[in-house]
Amino acid sequence: MLGEGMARGLVKKAVAASVAAGAALVAVLAFGATIFYALQLVVPALAAAAITFLLFTVIALAVALIFLARSEAEDEEDEEDVAGLGQRAYMLFRQRPILGTVAALAGGWIFLRNPALATMVAAAFTEKSHGGRRRR
Repeated sequence: MLGEGMARGLVKKAVAASVAAGAALVAVLAFGATIFYALQLVVPALAAAAITFLLFTVIALAVALIFLARSEAEDEEDEEDVAGLGQRAYMLFRQRPILGTVAALAGGWIFLRNPALATMVAAAFTEKSHGGRRRR
């Protein structure tokens, strides 16, 4: 019962996101056509197409750079707090999804073949380094 309700909610959110993305696509295409036809009144059709293309390219680059800068700032904050095995695995999947998938498959295979070895590997990952130890 609990799983069905979560799945329904997830599907509803996915459908809403798809509808919003489709509406945004139509709006951007209509906006591009409007700019093209408005420019075509002033300049030849080929120049209007080139100007429209350049305008949308500049907008796309600006949006991409803004999101990349924001993402890098969030990644730096996340990297400082990574402590446990679960958090390390999550960061690995976020930063390198293919490597994370391969690591998960290899870990599952090792666990099936030798659970004791898997326990030792997990203990090694969760162990914190203590820096320089003082000897007395």
